[in-house]
Amino acid sequence: MLLKFSKMHGCGNDYVYVNCLEKALPNPGAVSKYVSPRCTAVGSDGLIIIGTSTKADFSMRIFNADASEGKMCGNGIRCVAKYVYDRGLTDKKQMTIETLSGIKTVTVTVENGKVAEASVAMGSPVFRCTEIPMISDHYIFVDQGLVLKETDDEKIVYNGTAISMGNPHYVTFVDDVDALNLPELGPQFEHHKLFPEGVNTEFVQVVDSNTVRFRVWERGSGETMACGTGACAVAVASIMLSKAGKKGTPLNVIAKGGTLKITYGEDDEITMQGPATQVFDGIMEIPEAVFQQK
Repeated sequence: MLLKFSKMHGCGNDYVYVNCLEKALPNPGAVSKYVSPRCTAVGSDGLIIIGTSTKADFSMRIFNADASEGKMCGNGIRCVAKYVYDRGLTDKKQMTIETLSGIKTVTVTVENGKVAEASVAMGSPVFRCTEIPMISDHYIFVDQGLVLKETDDEKIVYNGTAISMGNPHYVTFVDDVDALNLPELGPQFEHHKLFPEGVNTEFVQVVDSNTVRFRVWERGSGETMACGTGACAVAVASIMLSKAGKKGTPLNVIAKGGTLKITYGEDDEITMQGPATQVFDGIMEIPEAVFQQK
């Protein structure tokens, strides 16, 4: 089967986008796993399907590089809005997109007839452990110690805050994000026994009173250049713990792939603003065996 796709990214968080408005894509998780390897395929953090919706203007489904399905992607949804606007599938500069974590409203900024960036109403953070989900005796897990390793000779603990932004996040503050060995450290958080569905982990360094930097290890994809829902979780934790920023004022949240502006409103609603970039369109042959995988 020939697969027509677009490669797009938001702050380096890149996905393969497929237009399924007229025809569904079979076995999208397996397709995501097939197209995502960076040396042998298109190369991406996963696959995003653009579809119809009975509740919103469009729908979005996101599949990670390991074939698992995610609930929400802040960088991805901005690119979905760019895709449908730039191709004339809508003339709305404010549109609704249905995701597994609810309907999100996206407002695009147009330059020379094309979407340059977008602002997304991301909803409110969820702290209750059972809703994240996280297995804990705490009702909420804010600036608490997470034990990664404990032996007679050693105990490794990372203080952090568990937050859901439609998917689970664990935000921990460190002195130097560049010094971390994320390929070794990240999976220990992702597969921690206290997170039954896995977790995205953000390692945050405070730069100044209104700027933070972070690296992210995403469940199912590993380290990525950026994570929109992760940036929102970072902003919430930074403001809650008085590390940086304040409610009602955009906080500069710098990922490896670029900067997002996150506003944690007085009403607890979060708005994310950032770029959306088209890389290229392509056609790839997908073997029939891929669609038959379980």
